[in-house]
Amino acid sequence: MARSSYSAGKRQRELEKQRKKKRKADRQAQNRASGSGTIQVTTVDEIQGGLLSIEEVVANVHTGPAAVAPVGGRSSGGVPTRLFVGSLDWAVNTDMLRKAFEAMGDVIDAAVVLDRDTGDSRGFGFVTMANHREAAKAIEELNGRELEGRALVVRQATERRR
Repeated sequence: MARSSYSAGKRQRELEKQRKKKRKADRQAQNRASGSGTIQVTTVDEIQGGLLSIEEVVANVHTGPAAVAPVGGRSSGGVPTRLFVGSLDWAVNTDMLRKAFEAMGDVIDAAVVLDRDTGDSRGFGFVTMANHREAAKAIEELNGRELEGRALVVRQATERRR
């Protein structure tokens, strides 16, 4: 009785390799047929997605958001600034943190960082203020102020090195 030189698994792998080769060749032929010289053109606004220009950002930082004309019909609220809030009491939750900072201006986002295993607070959080002026006011007024019996540490957040 003659034995086959290929196992069933090897035969399957070879068939799959041939199918992939054929699909690749079909895609290449289809791309050639559709016109390889065609380049899709997009505008800067489509790529940037309506971001503020450098001039608008600088104007916001130096003179405030009122000095900048609306871009594309939307009002510019300034450049959002993220703040680090440390030395939080374990009982402080996101709502309490948000309320403490809302007195300083518009809060876009607030979050107390939780331990992923226990779900308990890790003692710090982040607050995103609507613009740089409100963030500076929050740092000045809330840094060192007590919340739930502990003195807060408030400063501008920096990106963590990985």
